[in-house]
Amino acid sequence: MNKINTKLALKYRFFHPYQQQPTDPACCEFQIRTATPADLIGVSQIIAESFHSQKGMWGWAFPLLRLGIYEDLRHRMASPPPRHVCLVAFETTSGAANNLVGSVEMGVRYSDSWSKAGVGFPYLSNLAVHPKYRRHGVASGLLTSCEKVSQEWGFQDLYLHVLENNHQARQLYFKVGYRVHKVESNLNTFFLGRSSQMLLHKHLSADFT
Repeated sequence: MNKINTKLALKYRFFHPYQQQPTDPACCEFQIRTATPADLIGVSQIIAESFHSQKGMWGWAFPLLRLGIYEDLRHRMASPPPRHVCLVAFETTSGAANNLVGSVEMGVRYSDSWSKAGVGFPYLSNLAVHPKYRRHGVASGLLTSCEKVSQEWGFQDLYLHVLENNHQARQLYFKVGYRVHKVESNLNTFFLGRSSQMLLHKHLSADFT
């Protein structure tokens, strides 16, 4: 019976808005740690809100997109690659009930992605922050934590993609030391008018702490 109730609760939380009640971000304190299975619903909600609209003709698909993100995260957490981590930021301000406010994933990719051969490099993905906590240092803190993990893994370089027209994200990455490695275009860029992707790179100094 408890298992049935748990499944019903999860279904309700996925197909109805997941609510957080943050306090004033100007006075918030945050901590960053490795994600646990208990974080996955919150992480999938934040990622979905960051990359998919809930308005317009595709708003109906938002719960399905969020559920897909959850299942992908659950699969990666259940069978993680040798070098993969999902970090979460949560609020520790008194009375905040440890609100989950942001997340990022990092894993090692290879120049030959099919055979996982060639040169390996840490790659960041799914950096997302709850809308009410943006521009308060959460994303910068998550990026700094990834740099520390990268060096613990024995790497001195980090890579990530950003859309060329995402000026706010580009500003953040340039501010913390990322630079353009190359601009990538595909058929969608030419025929559908979609923005090109920029592959950004940051080299970490040997004395980074």
